Amino acid sequence: MTLPNQKLLFSIPEEITYLNIASQSPSFKTVEQAGIEGVLEKSNPFKITGNSYFEPVKEVKKLFAKLISVNDYNRIANIPSASYGLATVANNITLNKGDEILLVEGQFPSNYYVWEKLANKFNAKLTIVSMPKTTKNRGEKWNEAILNSISNKTAVVTLGNIYWANGTLFDLKSIRKKATEHNALLIIDGSQSVGALPFSVKEINPDALICAGYKWLFGPYGCGYAYFGEYFDNGNPLEENWSNRLNSENMSGLTSYQTKYKPLANRYSAGEHASFIYIKMQIEALKQVIEWAPKSIQEYCKEITFDAVLKLKEIGCFIEEDNFRTHHLFGVELPKQLDIEQLKTKLKEENIFISFRGNYIRISCHLYNTKEDFNKLTDCIIACL
Repeated sequence: MTLPNQKLLFSIPEEITYLNIASQSPSFKTVEQAGIEGVLEKSNPFKITGNSYFEPVKEVKKLFAKLISVNDYNRIANIPSASYGLATVANNITLNKGDEILLVEGQFPSNYYVWEKLANKFNAKLTIVSMPKTTKNRGEKWNEAILNSISNKTAVVTLGNIYWANGTLFDLKSIRKKATEHNALLIIDGSQSVGALPFSVKEINPDALICAGYKWLFGPYGCGYAYFGEYFDNGNPLEENWSNRLNSENMSGLTSYQTKYKPLANRYSAGEHASFIYIKMQIEALKQVIEWAPKSIQEYCKEITFDAVLKLKEIGCFIEEDNFRTHHLFGVELPKQLDIEQLKTKLKEENIFISFRGNYIRISCHLYNTKEDFNKLTDCIIACL
C-alpha cells in the first residue's frame, strides 16, 4: 500500500513547490519542536546532566544502525559532515606507490578532494570512470565501465550509491564483489540516497559508509553519520574527543587518563557530537524516516513522477531508464532549443524550486510532493519550448 501524502507534517507554504531536498531538506514540525526544546534546555543548563552527553547519542546511533541494517550501534560514529567522515577514512588508509583510487566522473567535491590529497601523499593515482557520452543504456554502460576499471592496481573504490547530480544507480553488489576479488576497499557516500533508498550494510558490506544528515535524513545542517567496518576497528581519529574514551561516563574521573577508546567506531565521533539541540532533532528525524521506510518513499516518488517523466520524454527530454536510476532524485536533460534563463524566470514566478546543472535540471522530491507539483513543473518546461 502506497503511503499517503505527508505534507501535513511539514510547514511548507501551500504556494511553494519544493523539488530540491537534495540540496537541503525541510524540517518536520516535530524536528522543529525538538530543536526549540534543545535551545530552551541550553537556557537552563542546570537541567543538563552527565547522562545528557551519552544516552541520547546512543539512541541516535541505534536508530541509524537500524536504518542501514547494522547489528552493533558501536559501528556508527557521529560526524558533523560528509567531508569529516571521508577525511577520517582517508586518514586511516595507507597506499603504495602506483596504487589506484577509483572514482566516477564529477563526484561531489567533498568526495574528490580528499582522495586527490591521499593520492598525492602516497604517489598513487586517481582513476576516474567517465559517464558515457551516449544516452542509450547509459546507466548500464557506466556500471560496466566501473567494473572493468577495477584491477589488481585498485586499492580503493569510492563512490555514491547513486550519482548525486542525476540519480544514476550504481550496482554496489557487483562493485563490492569485484573490489573484494582485488582486495580493494569500498567506501560509499550515501548522502544522496540513505534515508530515501533502501540500503543494507549486511547486503553490500562496505568498508565505510558516510552520510550527510541534512538531506534525506532530515537532520539539522551540521550533522552526519558514518558506519565503519572491521578495516577501521583500530584506526586513528582526527581528534581526541574526551567522550570517545573508555569509561568517559565517569565524569568525576576524567583526569584518570584512559589509553583505550570505546569499542569500534566510537573513536571517530567528532567533538561535541552530543549537541543538545542537534541530537534531539536527529532523534525525531530518524524515527520518522524509519517509520516511513525508504522502500515506501521510493514507491511514492515513483507514483507521483510517473506521468511527468513520460510527458518530459515525449517533448524531447532525456531521463535515465527506470532500472538504472532512483525515483527520489533524477536528472532531466532539457531539449537544446529550450532557453534555460527563460525557464529559470518562469520557475521563479511559479515558486518552483529545483537545481540546475548545466543543461540538466535535478529534481528531488519526497512525501510532501504531489502529482500536481510535477504537472506545474512540466507545464513550465513546455511553456518555454
